[in-house]
This record gives sequence, C-alpha cells and structure tokens, in this order.
Amino acid sequence: MSGNTVIPNVPMGNIIGIIVSFIISVGLPIALCIIVRRKTKARISSFFIGAATFFVFALILEQIMHIVVLGATGTTLTGNIWLYALYGGLAAGIFEETGRYLAMKLCMKKNLNKQNAIMYGVGHGGIEAILLVGLSCISNLVVAITINSGVLTADLLKKSGLDGSTYQLAVSQLAELGTTPAWQFYMGGVERIAAIIFHISLSYLVYLAVKEKKMPFYLLAILLHFLIDALAVISAAYLSILAVELIMILFSGTLGFVAWKMYHKPVPTDAK
Repeated sequence: MSGNTVIPNVPMGNIIGIIVSFIISVGLPIALCIIVRRKTKARISSFFIGAATFFVFALILEQIMHIVVLGATGTTLTGNIWLYALYGGLAAGIFEETGRYLAMKLCMKKNLNKQNAIMYGVGHGGIEAILLVGLSCISNLVVAITINSGVLTADLLKKSGLDGSTYQLAVSQLAELGTTPAWQFYMGGVERIAAIIFHISLSYLVYLAVKEKKMPFYLLAILLHFLIDALAVISAAYLSILAVELIMILFSGTLGFVAWKMYHKPVPTDAK
C-alpha cells in the first residue's frame, strides 16, 4: 500500500442513510413503547424484561455455546453455509424462544396478558435493534465525520504503527463507508422494522403457550425463528441485499398480520 493511499470522503447520501437507520433502530423501539403503553396500559416493566431476556439469552448464553461448539467443530460448520445456517438458526430459535417462555412464565406471571406480551416483544426486538444497529450507526457516523473533516487519513493510520496487513484492512474497511452505495445504509433500518415486527409476533405466540398452556405455540415460535434466521444466512449467500430484505419483510409481515388477527380474537383466559 503506497503512501499516496487516500480514504475517500463519505458522501452525504451515505451519512443520511446512517442517520435514518439510527433513528429507526433507536427511535422506533422508544416510540412503540410509548404508543403501546398509552394505547393498552401495558406495564413498562414488560419492555425491560424483554430487553434483559434478549441480552442474557442471546448475547451471553447463546454466545457461550457458540464459542464451545464452533471451537470444537472448527470449519465443519463455518466452512459450510448450509450447516452453519441450520446450526445458527436452531441455536437462535432455542435460546431466544426459551428465554421468552421462561421470562413470561417466571418474571411476568402476575401480570401476563396479551398487552404485556406485546410490550415484551417491543423490548426484546427493540434492544436488539439498539445494540446491533444503533450502536453500529453511531460508530459509522463518528468515523464518517472524522474522515470528511480530514482528521482520519490513511497517512495517520500508517504513522500509528500498524503492520502492513492490518493497515491495509483498516484502510479498506474505512473506504467502504465512502464507496458503498447510499441505499445500502438504509437497509439496517428497514431490516430492524421487520425484525421488531417478528419479535412482537413471536412474543404473542409464546404468550399463548404460557397463558393457554399450549406448548405447540412455543415449538412453533422456535421453528419460525429457526426458519427466518437460517433463511437469512442462506439467501444472503446467493441473492442480492434487496432480495434478502424483501424475503425478510414478507416473512415478518405475514407473521405479523397473523399475530395481529390472533391478538384481536377474544382469548377467554386472558388476564384482565
């Protein structure tokens, strides 16, 4: 890599895309929490129980299992997109839906009704959006500003003492902020809208499993979670970003519509 390497400025369209995705990933969960609270009188605590459950089961327990399993299997899983997708989807489904089930059964049993189940889903999907997309957007925005202001340059990276391969990787990653088409930066926000709808829908299914003691709904939630995660990984390997996002939107939208219809159908044993 020559000393004349230049990290391109980040176009305004890219920066706007980052900001929009940030607003969606952080603002949407907050807005939904307020709306659900006002419209249904659901408890705010359900939101935080959902957020905490995602953090514990998806970001701690599931990740510990990944370290053990992927460390033991080596490239057997990571080297095969189909096996990796099946494993990852199943792990996500089991951990997140089991966490959802236990949280509702143990932490929400005194106040478990369909309104609080929806609020739980907002918290579960909302914290995922904030942690996975919102924080990434903040990081990208800060880097974009420092690049455009001339503070962060290829020469500065070179003088920082990075070795050749690390330097090239850093320059390449920073350059992607300026060379990636602007529309792709909006996809993070679009994806989070679909994901939050998905988590709210699964929360209602698991609520039925707990409240109505209908375990098939819990198993269905695991299956659906497995399907969407595995499908996302496999389709990303063969299809364009737009095609993948369209599939996710259709999947989540369909499930959301079904859950919405079920929500408005009277449930005799629902807590008042």
